[in-house]
Amino acid sequence: MALLRGVFIVAAKRTPFGAFGGLLKDFTATDLTEFAARAALSAGKVSPETVDSVIVGNVVQASSDAIYLARHVGLRVGVPKETPALTLNRLCGSGFQSIVTGCQEICVKDAEIVLCGGTESMSQAPYCVRNMRFGTKFGSEVQLEDTLWASLTDQHVQIPMGITAENLASKHKISREDCDKYALQSQQRWKAANDAGYFNNEMAPIEVKTKKGKQTMQVDEHARPQTTLEQLSKLPPVFKKEGTVTAGNASGVSDGAGAVIIASEDAVKKHNFTPLARIVGYFVSGCDPTIMGIGPVPAINGALKKAGLSLKDMDLVEVNEAFAPQYLAVQKGLDLDPSKTNVNGGAIALGHPLGASGSRITAHLAHELRRRGGKYAVGSACIGGGQGIAIIIESTA
Repeated sequence: MALLRGVFIVAAKRTPFGAFGGLLKDFTATDLTEFAARAALSAGKVSPETVDSVIVGNVVQASSDAIYLARHVGLRVGVPKETPALTLNRLCGSGFQSIVTGCQEICVKDAEIVLCGGTESMSQAPYCVRNMRFGTKFGSEVQLEDTLWASLTDQHVQIPMGITAENLASKHKISREDCDKYALQSQQRWKAANDAGYFNNEMAPIEVKTKKGKQTMQVDEHARPQTTLEQLSKLPPVFKKEGTVTAGNASGVSDGAGAVIIASEDAVKKHNFTPLARIVGYFVSGCDPTIMGIGPVPAINGALKKAGLSLKDMDLVEVNEAFAPQYLAVQKGLDLDPSKTNVNGGAIALGHPLGASGSRITAHLAHELRRRGGKYAVGSACIGGGQGIAIIIESTA
């Protein structure tokens, strides 16, 4: 057994994901997490007073309250002031990491019930001016830095994230056409799932202000379900001449949050919770930063090995779609079955709010596994800087 104690997902919700500069742009990452957390507490019939720990993953700390993020979320939703909180950052794996850290707290009996989450407001990432605090030299040029764009380059290897995906395309002989076809599939699968209502159980609707007045947002804003292969093929490469990565086959810059409440087996019995799934195991691995997108391969393999399972045991697989060539490289590396991988679309369609995606994927798998009557699922993400993270769950239906 991969974990020292039984750990169960008792609730899992996410906000709809907003487009960059879209309907959610005026909400901070803290606000977005509060929406998801309130929905999860309500859905799981979890009293805030019983929560022993609050853990939230966030990458770009964009707002003035960001350093207090997890603490403020807990206090806002009614968690006792005596309950500790932790904001963490494992880049694109932060949502997953909040659950991993929560599992660790439960396994060592530091907590019985943990409110985990992941969140990002990429729209609120600020511009900044460096070297101004202590004055500037006469005649020096003042430059605005887009902190979001700048952070998408790994300064250690001096490579933008998009180039790491191009490196994988070259290494694994993935064509531009392959990438556009996969991007179209992501959009089409998202549309089919959305039309069928498959996201309803995981969604935490948000009331937003629009030019037409207040409205309830309950559908992902970034998705482009009317996209065609012809339209995708006409988009120019972004990072490399004759390259594969375009705005149409990369994950969407977006805003959103997710909340996953986990509890020990003892807490499930004590509070009469109805769990969605059991957390079987997890694994985090490092990899070459210049091909960081391959991270899910060692992460999934490591998680499966720890759990004594194989990919054949998995009924569903989720690999975060940072870039189409990145996903396709992982698919090749693991020999994934496309019919059970990212079955309802992924980040290319609905967006990738950095800290939130792990929470979204976990929430989606927990609900989708039950809907399909499956047993096991694994969710994963590549991580900028060269890492990968994976979590395996088992349905309790």
